[in-house]
This record gives sequence, C-alpha cells and structure tokens, in this order.
Amino acid sequence: MNNNPCNFSDDFVNVSAYLQYRAETNPYKLAIAYPESRDSMGRMSWTRLNNRQLNELSNRYANGLTKAGIKRGERTLLMVRPSLDFIALAFSLFKIGAIPVLIDPGMGLTRLLECVKTVSPQSMVAVPEAIALMKIVKKSFSSVKSVVTVGKPWFFKGEDTRVFADTESPIFEIARTRPDEQAAILFTTGSTGPAKGVVYEHSMFEAQVRQLIDHYKITEDEIEMPAFPLFALFSPALGISCIIPEMDPTKPAEVDPAKIVEAIESFGVTNTFGSPSIWRKVSSYCISNKIKLPTLKRILMAGAPAPLEVLGKFREILPNGETHTPYGATESLPSFDVTGTEILLPEHIKNNVEGGGTLVGKPLPGMEARVIKIIDEPIKNYDESLELGNNEIGEILITGPVTTKEYFNREKDTKKAKIKDGDRIWHRMGDVGYRDKNGYFWFCGRKTHRVETESGTMFTIKCEAIFNNHAKVFRSALVGIGEKGKKKPVIIIEPFKNNFPKTVAAKKEFIKELLEIARENKNTDMITDIRFYETLPTDIRHNAKIFREKLAVWAETGKIDEDHNLKGSVKKFIFNAFKRGED
Repeated sequence: MNNNPCNFSDDFVNVSAYLQYRAETNPYKLAIAYPESRDSMGRMSWTRLNNRQLNELSNRYANGLTKAGIKRGERTLLMVRPSLDFIALAFSLFKIGAIPVLIDPGMGLTRLLECVKTVSPQSMVAVPEAIALMKIVKKSFSSVKSVVTVGKPWFFKGEDTRVFADTESPIFEIARTRPDEQAAILFTTGSTGPAKGVVYEHSMFEAQVRQLIDHYKITEDEIEMPAFPLFALFSPALGISCIIPEMDPTKPAEVDPAKIVEAIESFGVTNTFGSPSIWRKVSSYCISNKIKLPTLKRILMAGAPAPLEVLGKFREILPNGETHTPYGATESLPSFDVTGTEILLPEHIKNNVEGGGTLVGKPLPGMEARVIKIIDEPIKNYDESLELGNNEIGEILITGPVTTKEYFNREKDTKKAKIKDGDRIWHRMGDVGYRDKNGYFWFCGRKTHRVETESGTMFTIKCEAIFNNHAKVFRSALVGIGEKGKKKPVIIIEPFKNNFPKTVAAKKEFIKELLEIARENKNTDMITDIRFYETLPTDIRHNAKIFREKLAVWAETGKIDEDHNLKGSVKKFIFNAFKRGED
C-alpha cells in the first residue's frame, strides 16, 4: 500500500484527502452502512453509501457549510448522532479546514455546558434538540455566530443540511491545511477530573492512520465495525468499509450481543473496536449459542482493562483472529498494544491474578515510553534522573507522532500533563505502572486513585485483582477515606447479579471469605473495610472506567453524584436524537 497516496508534504496534510482519493481510485466500493429499520420478518434494512457517494455528500455539505458562514480555522461544535451524516459532516469540516469540536453528550449537562464555554465555538452543526439547548442556555453558547441544523429545524430559523444534500455542488476543493494546523478538538470524558479539550493537529490524524495500517496490517479489502462512534472516522481514511452497529453508543454495557453478531455475520466484518463491556456480553452470547466468528481478524478492546475471562472465551470464538487491547488516551492514541495471546501466557496470568497489574504491552513502532517517579506537580523539562528501573512503580510517559501537545484553553492542565524534551513533548498518562525485565509495561491504576496510608501506597488495579478472584465478585474498587497521607483503604464490591448479599448473615459470610483472600496477599493484607454496591458508577464513553472519586465520597458520606448519567427529562428532550433517527 502506498504510504503517501494523497501526496502529503511539509506544507500540506489533511485527512479528508483520503476520502477523495478512495472515491477516485475505488468509487463503487461500500464506504458505510447504517442500520435503519427492520421488516416484518425482523430483518435489518441498511442504508449504504459507496466511496464516491460519501465523498460527494461531504463535498455538498462542505459547500453548504461554507455558504452558511463556517470558515477555515473556525471551531465548530459538531453535535450529531452516530450516522452517515456524522461521518460526512466531519469530513466536510476537515475539507473546509474548520475545527470540529466533539463532546460526549452523556457526560452530564453541567459538564457539557462547561466544555462549550471553555472552547468558545464560533459555529455549530447539530441536531434540533442540541440547537434548542443553545436557545435555552444562551450564555454558554454566546460565542456561536453560525448555526446549521442537521434535520428539520423546530421553532427556529436556520440552514438545513438536507437542503445542502439536494442543491449544493458535489465538487469541493480541499483546504491546503498545514501539518501543524489545528484539525479538531476532542474532549475527554472527565472520568478523573474535568473534561478537557484535546487539540489535534492534521499531522497527528495522518500519523494515526499510518500507525493503524502499519501495526495491524489493515488492508483495503477489510470491513470495519466500530462500536465507538469516533473510530468510524478512520474507516474512510483506511480505505475500508464501515458498518455502524445497531446499538446505543452512550450505553455500550447494555448492547444486545445478538445484534452485534448479526452485523458481523451479515457483512463478514474483519476488524472491530469497542469497550470491554461490549465484548463481555458478546463473548458470553457466542459461547452459550456455540457461535464462531471466522471472518474476524482482530478485535480491539480499549477503555479499560479487558477481563482475562473474556480474552479466553474469544480463543474459542475467533478461529482466524486475535484480540488486542491497545492502551493509550485521547491525548495519545494508539500508544501501546498487546495481544490476547500474550496476556494469556501462564506467567502473565499468574502475575495479573496475584496483583501484579494489567499487562498493556509494548510501545508501538515510533512511540517511546518511560516510567518516572510519582510526582503530582507539573514538570517543565524532562530529566533522566526522574526515570525508574525495571519493576519500579511510577507514572507512565509516552511520546511520538500521535502524542498531542496541549489542551484547548487550559494552560494549567497542559502544564500538569506535558513535559518538554527538546523538540518533543512527553504526555503524562496520569497512570501508574512499571516496565518488566522483558520490556512489557504493566498498568497499576490511575495516579489520582492511589491510596496513601500510613503504612505505604496502595494501587487500585493491584488490590482489586485480588478480590476479583472471588467467584461471586463482578468487579471491585479501592478507595481511601480520611486524612491525606493517612487514608484508610476501603474495598467496594460489585457482586455478579443474584449474588448481592440480601441478609446480614449472607453479608458477614461474604465479607469473611473476602478477608481470607485479602490476608493471603501483601497488596491487600491490611484491608479490613469491605462494602457492597449494586452497580459501580462508570464512564459514559466505555461503561468500564470506574468513578472511584465518586465512590470515595460515598464511602465517607453515603451519598454519590449521579450527574454524569444525565438522567431525566433533560436528556430525553435535548439528546434523544443521538439515539434515534430524525422524523
């Protein structure tokens, strides 16, 4: 495969050029399929666009958005449900040279509005519900000058993308954006602090495309099913067909596994990406129904550690494929990779279940990683004296062509997360871990989640793994209560369904068993406080990262903040278009 089919140079990089290239070289190949409805027999009807159609639709949108006032370099809030339009509009903004801003709507109304104020978008392309929110909460959107509706406008006047699709020219000249020019602002979920806008440059997107092709050996005859909406943007650039699965992207843990399997089998999907919470359900469904998925070459699981049990099940389900658990962050993705086969080596399983952490693999080609002393303060310049040796737990750093340089309008957070090292920037992952003698990196938890007791520091993943060995434990969370530096460790248990202790006697017996396990391991032998919680709160993006900060408050006060779930009428009124089609 030509590594530079779009003739990118020192003064021009724009990932949307890939879409134009695919339309010219393979116009009739399926670009994207979206599930629309089921017939009386329960069969799914799919809306499909080939490369030429998708490219022309994005050109029509680019022409229409330009006429609506959206310009190169303009921060544009894109609030559209996962769909054909989402992909076409994202590429149209890249073609203009505008800067799409993507924020998870499920993070909670308060957090979402704070993100909008921080980024001060100059334009907005959104479903009517989101524009209604802008009209209601005017102060947060005061910077917005140009507004385009994706679908029929409600009680307000404005441009409509449906008109663009019908009337605008299918030809558009892509902006000659520079490699270091801002390409997009992608917000983190805010699972361990405030959500922050990560600034991507055009060269970083291009580097991501090259890494995915080179490392995973992805070829143009493959078919992708991204179970995480943002990854759908890579498919046209990679030249592979994209199948959008039938699921609520804000609730991956509630996915119907039968529908995921149906999409894989209907299209012969070869590559897929999603949260471990999805693959837990899919693997159980496949094993129960004796289903194998022979077309799949690889499943990428990211967002949280993938359970050993799930990786083991896929050994039976994938006769021709492999599982991967890439490790990184919105700020640097992908950075590390490891296969299920490597994770399931006997010595690695033993280290995991005994509290040695989660294996995250080795840095991808072109990436460099280090482990440094745990320091909470900003580090201005890199110093080799900070580096730790093998098997010493510290903070993990990463640098390379996909590593971003800053957060938008958050200088303080940028200083805390980035370290200058000559011409390059190290990103502080905010995770603690270590490198073993074979060059593998192991994840031990978030730096902010460590529990500092009078007897020493305890790390979440190392401790939780011990309790997760109990047959009735689905997952657990380590938190600390009390005075800083003298925290008391508390382990909070989420049992499997039907195993939650309903009587005092059952609770005492469960705790007794857990304490016996804890006393046998040096990571947990000082834990005496064990509590139960029916469903641990998790992030909206992957439904897998545990909100330990919220649980720490609950352990101290008995109360928990549920704002991140954005429950009630506000969600139903404003954001239901992210979950269904327009009328």
